[in-house]
Amino acid sequence: MQQRVSVLTIGVDNLSAIRAFYREKIGWQPIAENKDILFIQMNGFLLGFTQRKPLADFIGISSEGTGFRSFTIGYNVDTKEEVTEWYHKLKKQGITILKEPEEASFGGHFFYFSDIEGNILEIAYNPYIELDNVGNVLGHASIDHL
Repeated sequence: MQQRVSVLTIGVDNLSAIRAFYREKIGWQPIAENKDILFIQMNGFLLGFTQRKPLADFIGISSEGTGFRSFTIGYNVDTKEEVTEWYHKLKKQGITILKEPEEASFGGHFFYFSDIEGNILEIAYNPYIELDNVGNVLGHASIDHL
């Protein structure tokens, strides 16, 4: 199997509200959508949102459960200042901040927030992650010394 991701699909409780949140608050526009699913073109993969219960039913598993979902969605930027700019922009819009901006021990800078269904997103500057001019990840420098 090639080391890549094509689609990350997240099951949500209220697709209409999630659609509005990402479109209006974050500014991400869908590339394809219908009443059951929404796809946002990311850098090299699609981020999908669909109703949690129908997705679980389709897979054949229970949709029950709450709490930490065991994943975060990371959005890396080029500078610490960009992290701070995003923090102020999102806070001004009333978005729930889970962890205030802080310096990481390795020299990075980050904060965490959640969407309206509790999915956790991180905006971060990481000096070890190389991005191209449009934000695609080009690589990750060695962190053996950390």
